Amino acid sequence: MRYKKVETYDAKVVAETAKTYKSILKNIGEDVDREGLLKTPERASKAMQFLTHGYDLDAESILRGAMFHEEGSEMVIVKNIELYSLCEHHMLPFYGKAHVAYIPNGKIVGLSKIPRIVDVFARRLQVQERLTVEILDVIEKVLEPLGVAVVIEANHMCMMMRGVEKQNSSTTTSAFKGEFENHRTRSEFMKLVTADLK
Repeated sequence: MRYKKVETYDAKVVAETAKTYKSILKNIGEDVDREGLLKTPERASKAMQFLTHGYDLDAESILRGAMFHEEGSEMVIVKNIELYSLCEHHMLPFYGKAHVAYIPNGKIVGLSKIPRIVDVFARRLQVQERLTVEILDVIEKVLEPLGVAVVIEANHMCMMMRGVEKQNSSTTTSAFKGEFENHRTRSEFMKLVTADLK
């Protein structure tokens, strides 16, 4: 049998949240009984559960589940990690890329775990500034590396669709610990992140 992705939802949460979405649709003037909207409250409820499933995940456990002892101390970078999150102020999406690096200190982690922990924190109601620090902090706590760096570049729909309505603005946040507080190490990281390596 081929691999099949299965999404699971809490039926009680779906039912309760669907009622709220139905009320919202009524309050904005929609006809909740028209064909196109009959299943919208349930679909929106499931979508919200999926978009915020990071609350049910433990980033520390994910990292510890694929941690290995290794003596190397060269910089490890996972860049261009796609991320999608919801701004906690307007519950509108923001999306972009995360670049994460660490310098091992006797422990490394499976490379796929870095994007997974980005998702753990991105799949919650967020602000970009906190998201950046949360990713950095969990790597520092679990791996105890010589240094950690996280840079996130994102576009925010709350700035594009409402408010100032600026379509071409983006936001960059960064956090550095340990060896990355050293100008030379940080410059090497930034150079590698922006390089188009083939």
